[in-house]
Amino acid sequence: MLEPLDNLIHALSRLPGFGRRSSERAALALVRRPETLLDTLVRALQEAREGVCLCSKCGAFTTHDANPCALCTRADRDDGLICVVEDPADIHAIEAAGAFRGRYHALMGKLSPGRQTGVGELRIAALLRRVQTEPVREVLLALSTDLEGDATAGFIAERLRNANVRLTRLAFGLPCGSGVAYADPLTLRRAVQGRQTVEEPPADA
Repeated sequence: MLEPLDNLIHALSRLPGFGRRSSERAALALVRRPETLLDTLVRALQEAREGVCLCSKCGAFTTHDANPCALCTRADRDDGLICVVEDPADIHAIEAAGAFRGRYHALMGKLSPGRQTGVGELRIAALLRRVQTEPVREVLLALSTDLEGDATAGFIAERLRNANVRLTRLAFGLPCGSGVAYADPLTLRRAVQGRQTVEEPPADA
């Protein structure tokens, strides 16, 4: 295969969700229509490369001319509530749900000996500084439920033990539309442990 095309396929295959076959299909489609697809993609990539950065405060994606980002500067957000996530993409997911009105803090990963990701590689120190200097009353840990996510949450909890803030985690349970028989044991165990009281209907109902 032509070297430039093979380089394009290799670059695409490094993206999440792209295997060798899907990368080949995407690359062939791009070079087949260079004016309408390839040139547009090149411009968009260049604009993203030059314009997009990480927020200096929370770690969310923003632009150089809006840093800190809108989530950090908007007056209608709750300064007392910080949601800690692993990756900036998690911020977009939580914002899309529309149920959180506080501030964010992206760690840029989680503790992982296998990936050689330690405390120094994460933005944990920056989180601790924010808790000390901002009027934070609650830290919500929106981290993965795997062993690495639990270890990261446990480490942060230990560091915030004497910080006089409420420490919470996302509720765990069954996905909407799913049945008990299809849930894995860990999900079921956490659903039982995090069970909630069923409110009784009013007497005149």
